[in-house]
Amino acid sequence: MIGIEESQNLFALLNAESRPFDEIFADFLSRFPREAHFRVCSSLAMLLEDKGMLKPSQRLVAFAILHQTYSSQPPSLNPFISFLINSACDDAAEKMEMTFIQLLLGSAGTNNNKEVLKQSAVDYIKGFDPSSHVLLQLEQLQKQHCDGTEAEPYKSIFRAAAVKNVIPDPDVPHGCDANSSDLKLSPPGAKPRIGSEDRDTAVTDLLQNLSLEGLSPQWIRPAPPRLPILDGELMWLNPDNNHELLWDYGMCADTSRGAAVRDLIAKALKGPLAPAQQEQVVVELAKDPKLVYHCGLTPRKLPDLVEHNPLIAVEVLSKLMNSPEISEYFTVLVNMEMSLHSMEVVNRLTTAVDLPTEFVHMYITNCISSCENIKDKYMQNRLVRLVCVFLQSLIRNKIINVQDLFIEVQAFCIEFSG
Repeated sequence: MIGIEESQNLFALLNAESRPFDEIFADFLSRFPREAHFRVCSSLAMLLEDKGMLKPSQRLVAFAILHQTYSSQPPSLNPFISFLINSACDDAAEKMEMTFIQLLLGSAGTNNNKEVLKQSAVDYIKGFDPSSHVLLQLEQLQKQHCDGTEAEPYKSIFRAAAVKNVIPDPDVPHGCDANSSDLKLSPPGAKPRIGSEDRDTAVTDLLQNLSLEGLSPQWIRPAPPRLPILDGELMWLNPDNNHELLWDYGMCADTSRGAAVRDLIAKALKGPLAPAQQEQVVVELAKDPKLVYHCGLTPRKLPDLVEHNPLIAVEVLSKLMNSPEISEYFTVLVNMEMSLHSMEVVNRLTTAVDLPTEFVHMYITNCISSCENIKDKYMQNRLVRLVCVFLQSLIRNKIINVQDLFIEVQAFCIEFSG
């Protein structure tokens, strides 16, 4: 069922018999949004089922709208393809109408329906020559548009029990006079004929007041009784603004895929991996970066991975950049004991991903503090050389701006210049 405004707009289009079909369809698209197309086309199909409901020109416009609305869709997704095919082979219909539908479908001796859409309904009816067209049979059309099988719509057993909501008037003969402006009576003994105003009113009333589902019997379905509440039964909560929902993203996750990587990471925490094993971890993480969340690494275990397998640590941390726990990994990394491997990890990360500036500055500050706190001169000189190389690499790669750490770096250079 469609609204009053929609029915008036649709009926105005059906009466535009002097306008080309393609202009009428363009107007249809501008008046009716996409979500209303199926509902409106279903109403047109309902009107077309009764051959006396619409005038011949109105029927042609209705068929044109019905076809063009889904012309860009494949036949399997066109809900009205069966209706169009059956109407194109309906022996009870006028040959003019059957030919028009087959032209729309790309049949009737041509595969181009653009020419017929440039005509108006009046021009098409006046210029129709039945001898210039060869109509295809039902089986041929089904083979062209339905892969040789008739696409029957789904029929519910409940709908099968419904009574059709539109039936033809037995007192109105086929081909009755529709050009009169009022209800005319034929000579005595003849059946009455309906005028155009009465027809228009009947059609618009049908569109506004009848649903497309038919007159179905009411199926009484009483609500089932509620089961008794048991003592140990959980209470159902309806969350509102006072409840914060927490979702466990690891729930039901398939962790079997990361079994090999998880075993290798467990070995990497205890000692250096063989080159082939390191390559396997890199390849597996490259194929599925989400495996990093199932490899068994936690922020607390990061220092062991950094010391034994710094390259694996770089690979894992680069994949964890979008993790909500990445800040915890950075905190552990900046607070762990400074070493060649930890500086190698940070240095490689600075060139692989965009590290937070605060983290890089804090790591440099801790490196300088570690050099100052070492009492063993040999180890102190060794660590100072490592920090200098580390700082040179960051400055050369433009990872840091020396002006941001000028005071600390200057004091470091003066203190260890000898």
